[in-house]
Amino acid sequence: MDGDDETSGPMIDEFYANGGGDDGDKRSRRAIMSGDQLDVEAYAALYSGRTKIMRLIFIADKMNNAATQLEALRMAYDEIKKGENTQLFREVVQKIDGRLGASYGMDTVWCEAVDRRAEQKKEKLENELNAYRTNLIKESIRMGYNDFGDFYYAHGQLGEAFKSYVRTRDYCTTSKHIIHMCMSAILVSIEMGQFPHVTSYVSKAEQALDVHDSIIVAKLRCAAGLANLEAKKYKLAARKFLETGPELGSHYNDVIAPQDVATYGGLCALATFDRAELKAKQSYRQFQFSQFLRASTRMAYFPILKCLFCGFVENIFISISLLPFNSHYASCLEYLGNLKANLLLDIHLHDHVETLYDQIRHKALIQYTHPFVSVDLNMMANAFKTTVAGLEKELEALITDNQIQARIDSHNKILYARHADQRNATFQRVLETGREFDRDVRSMLLRSNLIKHDYNLRALRKL
Repeated sequence: MDGDDETSGPMIDEFYANGGGDDGDKRSRRAIMSGDQLDVEAYAALYSGRTKIMRLIFIADKMNNAATQLEALRMAYDEIKKGENTQLFREVVQKIDGRLGASYGMDTVWCEAVDRRAEQKKEKLENELNAYRTNLIKESIRMGYNDFGDFYYAHGQLGEAFKSYVRTRDYCTTSKHIIHMCMSAILVSIEMGQFPHVTSYVSKAEQALDVHDSIIVAKLRCAAGLANLEAKKYKLAARKFLETGPELGSHYNDVIAPQDVATYGGLCALATFDRAELKAKQSYRQFQFSQFLRASTRMAYFPILKCLFCGFVENIFISISLLPFNSHYASCLEYLGNLKANLLLDIHLHDHVETLYDQIRHKALIQYTHPFVSVDLNMMANAFKTTVAGLEKELEALITDNQIQARIDSHNKILYARHADQRNATFQRVLETGREFDRDVRSMLLRSNLIKHDYNLRALRKL
């Protein structure tokens, strides 16, 4: 899309006029809509534990801005010092490379003290676990392995932590114990990037739930959503995120924040849900998911997503067929473009941004052409703020993939739709309905004759 700074202001006004809201809301949101750089401190405040550190390191690795990169590393350094992961601490110090001064250099004394305490604690845990095994107390053995899992997780040994958590499985005596084991295994699997394990343990936890715990259910749906997202099953991911209840709150911020649920669910829904699904489910209005959109105003780029999910869906998937030449394709896609830089800094979403963006744009192109027998490519290119040549290439790819049933007149720059023969299609549907009716009647007559002659009962008596 071609777009310059001179058009960004009018587009914002257009979008608010189209999306609703009072004038006060317009004025208060415009500053946020400018696509400013990600506020690392506000972003990090949404998370806790290891995921907070890993997200900060990821931002530092991907960010080109040196000041923001150092800010992320500084916050990661401070956060690690609150824990016991000396290996991760050394990695961060190496990335800082003295650029933050002596106060953010290698703290050998701290590392040695932490490692020494870790050895002592590990020895103590081993002695306790051996005693529990000798006494054959299942609950104590379970807690011993769980303590080992917590120990390894705190020190960054995720593989050992996973093994310890899974070993508690043989000593679980209640559904609560099984769920705790599954949630611990899911947490470590997400950190390791082993998402097939996530899917497996989500299924186990769902089977073990005997009492409906809304917070646990919300956590499991988020974990399943992440697993489907990683597997590029975007439609399933969207459904899981959309089904996540507002009870999640900040209870799972060691994995995902409510704002992430809004982001992942919104983008996956826009990319994969067709107009009928969006209209039937009213996901952008009536789903519990709307709670996350309302909560997302804390982050600079989430209000844009909120407007996108409400306004973009209405403009592109609902009002397109009614007002095709007045729909704000370019402004909606431009807002989506404003999100891209920040979304590429997300540890779970960055690999999927390009694919999701392409699917959303393709869906808009398909929906634009759907109601018409012919489309002027010049008008369509103007609606999408692109060149005719670029638009032709996009349409050619969609026609080749059989997503658009049409042909392009390159000389006159017109797209002609290939609509099916409605008369022939109607006759075929009538014939198929007749065949189904005939089959159903024959089945009913056969069943009534079997019952009339007591066939089933006689067969049972012979056995």
